[in-house]
Amino acid sequence: MQTPTYPAVGHAVLAAGLRLPTNGLDYTILGIYFAVVLGIGFAARRSVKTSLDFFLSGRSLPAWITGLAFISANLAATEILGMAANSAQYGAYTVHWYWIGAIPAMVFLGLVMMPFYYGSKVRSVPEFLLLRFDKSAHLLSSVLFAFAAILIAGVNLYALAIVVEALLGWPQWVAIVVAGFFVLAYITLGGLSSAIYNEVLQFFVILAALIPITVLGLKKAGGWGGLTDKLSAIHGHDFTTAWGGTGIGHANPLGANWLTIVLGLGFVLSFGYWTTNFAEVQRALSAKNLSAAQRTPLIAAYPKVFIVFLVMIPGLVAAALVPKIGTPGSGLQYNDAIPYLMQELLPNGVLGIAVTGLLAAFMAGMAANVSSFNTVFTNDIWAKYAVKHREDLYYVRFGRLITAIGVLASIGTAFLASSFSNIMSYLQTLFSFFNVPMFVVFIVGMFWKRASAKSGFWGLLAGTVTAMVNYFVIYKNGIIRIPSDQGANFVSAIAGFVAGAVVMVVVSLFTAPKPQESLQGLVYGTRSPGMAEPPAAGDDAWYRKPALLGWGAVVLAAACYIPFSI
Repeated sequence: MQTPTYPAVGHAVLAAGLRLPTNGLDYTILGIYFAVVLGIGFAARRSVKTSLDFFLSGRSLPAWITGLAFISANLAATEILGMAANSAQYGAYTVHWYWIGAIPAMVFLGLVMMPFYYGSKVRSVPEFLLLRFDKSAHLLSSVLFAFAAILIAGVNLYALAIVVEALLGWPQWVAIVVAGFFVLAYITLGGLSSAIYNEVLQFFVILAALIPITVLGLKKAGGWGGLTDKLSAIHGHDFTTAWGGTGIGHANPLGANWLTIVLGLGFVLSFGYWTTNFAEVQRALSAKNLSAAQRTPLIAAYPKVFIVFLVMIPGLVAAALVPKIGTPGSGLQYNDAIPYLMQELLPNGVLGIAVTGLLAAFMAGMAANVSSFNTVFTNDIWAKYAVKHREDLYYVRFGRLITAIGVLASIGTAFLASSFSNIMSYLQTLFSFFNVPMFVVFIVGMFWKRASAKSGFWGLLAGTVTAMVNYFVIYKNGIIRIPSDQGANFVSAIAGFVAGAVVMVVVSLFTAPKPQESLQGLVYGTRSPGMAEPPAAGDDAWYRKPALLGWGAVVLAAACYIPFSI
């Protein structure tokens, strides 16, 4: 996920002196990539004939396409740089954000929640709340999501500008405008199809950037054995283990124990992000049938198991090669881990691929938020409450217009983000505020028929307010001592989840439940016609069985923990 926990990052995200020795070959590779991006946009435009085509690719894409887009939309450069920084600062604890903080929730989304989303034929996550609860819950969730999507897209743009300025020497405003223009061009041309096919391309470009850095970095550090020996000598044995020092009452740099990791990160924050964040769910909703929609997050879970190595190992290598990284004396911040290794290890040509990979990652993260923003704003706000019952092509044209407005707003919030002294901390709090309360509303509504129409709005409001109060009042004012922002986010997420659930139960007990017939296909144990899809001939292959595919990813992730737990 755009994982909601990174180390603190100041205004100057990268240290001075990291300018890369790029040449004409590197810029040629970058130019070819931008040309291909626009070419995909023009090619996808031919398939856009209806609003369903523009916003959900006509629900026509195969599972392997939507699965790779699902993981690429999450693999933003704020995650790549942030998780490498996380590893340089905290060590192997980073695996928790993938194997506990992502994969179980992705499996749950595919096996449990996608039949409700896809079977109900909704076009967005907030629209599901309209069917299950009422207009007040729907409108509140739509506004909160649209607002958060623009803020997150702006943070991606601003972080991109800082990286490009430090590495290539481009002025920040040039990087912001150029990247914003290309995202605007290919989404406006081809809608979600253009975004998804570009995200598939970006996935492989990102891998092509990270793999050389990881391999050459390991070689430079003396292999895995040499790396762990150096880190253990500098930081102690716990630095290269996943669970060392996480006992309750034990101090560790992460500021969290195993209970808050499992409950705060592994359940509340993780499930809140992966199951309700429409920037991710939209990719699954564009799949050609229910089976493909279910397989989308399950297919994505497999690369998620291994991607952690491509972002964690560079951070560990940087910590080994620059023992004082993150301290004033080193001249490097934790966030410099990957740019430092790019500068030190990569020859020209490969350097161009790495720079292109970083730009691709930023653009993937921004495009995911912009494409989900235009869908929610058009379908859930404009078409539901402002201009109703117009012809379909009107909403396609409006979708293109609001995409342009969304990109311009993102450029504005990118410049706004430059005024914050800690943009990554600002980014991580958004998820605990907005995704967790939405998750509790979904989970209670899906599994409890008695949850009333009014309970959705009040549960969402209570969860959001409680998470904010815990973070800004209780934690920031020191009323309860929490060792770090990471730990505070875990606690805020748990508090928001509990408050939202309690309020939903209380409100439901004092208000009338929805009629049983209106809950078909929306509550666990009921079935709608859209969910009664029989398997097609030949669908008995192992990779078409969601349960086997999903739990296989969980088992694989669990097995990967063994080397980091001893």
